Amino acid sequence: MKKLLLHRVTRPFQTEIQLPASKSESNRALILNALAGGKATLTNLSEARDTQTMLRLLQADGPVADVLDAGTTMRFLTALYASAGRQKTMTGTPRMQERPIGILVDALRELGADIAYEKNEGYPPLALNGFSYSGKKELTMRGDVSSQFISAVLMIAPTLPEGLTLHLTGALGSIPYIEMTIQQMRMFGADVSADWDSRRIVVASKPYAATDFAVESDWSGASYWYSFVALGPEGSEVELLGLKENSLQGDAAIVDIMRHLGVESTFTGRGFLLTKIPVKEAFEWDFTHCPDLAQTISVIAAIKQVPAFFTGIESLKVKETDRVLAIQQELRKFGADLVEIVTNDRYQIKVSADGPQAGTEIDTYDDHRMAMAFAPLAMLADTVIENPDVVVKSYPRFWEDLGKILVIDEPAHA
Repeated sequence: MKKLLLHRVTRPFQTEIQLPASKSESNRALILNALAGGKATLTNLSEARDTQTMLRLLQADGPVADVLDAGTTMRFLTALYASAGRQKTMTGTPRMQERPIGILVDALRELGADIAYEKNEGYPPLALNGFSYSGKKELTMRGDVSSQFISAVLMIAPTLPEGLTLHLTGALGSIPYIEMTIQQMRMFGADVSADWDSRRIVVASKPYAATDFAVESDWSGASYWYSFVALGPEGSEVELLGLKENSLQGDAAIVDIMRHLGVESTFTGRGFLLTKIPVKEAFEWDFTHCPDLAQTISVIAAIKQVPAFFTGIESLKVKETDRVLAIQQELRKFGADLVEIVTNDRYQIKVSADGPQAGTEIDTYDDHRMAMAFAPLAMLADTVIENPDVVVKSYPRFWEDLGKILVIDEPAHA
């Protein structure tokens, strides 16, 4: 298995990074464009494997859609193909076949989709066998599992003969991602209204209009650069290009979170300049609406020895890996931990007493975010990243960009 050795950074760095395009915006734009007839011009589409997989499958016409490990692609394409009456088998990697999809399938079945599970009830692979509109104009879905299920149903709603009213139950997770979906739907001509107090979203029956769309850079990818500045030598700064001041992306919350952990963000007109500021003594954050930031923040808080309490990270247990367990195992390698408190909805970062030692090896668990979240350990000690190619899922140029501020090679024993 390939490994990379990241050499410790000892001098301040100043650089600018052209971030990859947002995978979240790209994948929604591709689905909406397909629903609008595929005639729009989409610019700055993500190079991430998830988006490239989506693009490839939308252009293919075979009976099997293999999404690999792309969760968004699985959910969005299942809704698209099912509502269009396409005969398809939806499948993916062994891990994808362990990720639940029953809530989405149940919703699509209520609307008239004929969907069968080919192996285990509630999980891919799926057999899509056509669509006969049920006449159902209202649906109830849980809001506390995956916003992607909700987004998948919302995007096909304008194509239904009578539109759809969606009622959400339980705690609402990742609202910014649902709002992103709604905003992009409106850009493509949809008539959508959302009332979060009553937990109701109303979508009119109205054809989409082909609309040219430019994708913003990725705030999830930006989050790792906050780590490098936070843990880097005094005087280090990075300008992140392609980010908007008023973003649709939920992970833009990193701006506020990192003020607690020693990084200020200043909008420059072409992105954000990251500079070091004093660290606050302790903080608490609810990651319900930005769970993908939890791995990054765990590492920074542990290393900076900032007592931190997290809520809203339950969904991490059913991502590319069990991210809660993965964070715990890797933090323990340098004397830190993510400790569950009484119930499974509150966690505390146990800070590191000594920090990483030279040569600490980080397992990536076939998870792109584990590789990038722990790479900033190299600000303090030589660090080995196992299976570094996992970053192609969302940020293919990550190691190339990282080479602007530190030396990367293969460890002698690899």
